Amino acid sequence: MLRIDVISIFPEFFAGTFEVGIVRRARASGLVEVNALDLRSWTTDRHHVVDDRPFGGGDGMVLKPEPIFSAVAEITGTDQRSEYDSGTRVMLLSAQGRVFNQAYASDLSKSKHLVIICGRYEGVDERVAEALITDEISIGDYVLSGGEPAAIVAIDAVIRLLPGALGSETSAANESFSEGLLDFPQYTRPPEFAGMHVPDVLLRGNHAEIAQWRREAALRKTRKNRPDLLPDLSKERS
Repeated sequence: MLRIDVISIFPEFFAGTFEVGIVRRARASGLVEVNALDLRSWTTDRHHVVDDRPFGGGDGMVLKPEPIFSAVAEITGTDQRSEYDSGTRVMLLSAQGRVFNQAYASDLSKSKHLVIICGRYEGVDERVAEALITDEISIGDYVLSGGEPAAIVAIDAVIRLLPGALGSETSAANESFSEGLLDFPQYTRPPEFAGMHVPDVLLRGNHAEIAQWRREAALRKTRKNRPDLLPDLSKERS
């Protein structure tokens, strides 16, 4: 079973998020355990302060290192990155991180324990990244108000790749990015709607022709919407 612990100053952000769809089913079947934890639980002052002004000046506040170190130490059993159990990853969601993608999600899905730290304000004291973090992750080239929405994205992407989560072992393998391409277009009944027709090849039942059409259609869609994904596929022809 994969255990995921999310550390946030707004754990209520996750209320209900993991109670629907694939994530709910994966939790109910014992594939994953997800916990939203309040960073303020690891403060020692009366006011439960988790942030302070940045050294050197500037706008905003920075999350302090002490409560984060204490949280990670309690959750993992150590505040030394070199001493984490095998299969444990401690992640920081931040705009300065490595871009999260399907391959990264697949890698994380093989872990036993993910600890996810949600950044806020102007960020997190850099000593956290230096001493605790195995993975600093960004879900895209834009800035969010905090790491919580990014955590939900990452958790969903990882959980759906756990064996048994989707119900079909081929579902994840056939999706966008699984082979470096966007997914092929999908159609359902009726075969004609508002003058628009489902491609004939999908109605004829020839599985070889359907597979070929889907490959070509995926290439066309990728070339149109995400040409940046195609350099490694230069030998393909649509």
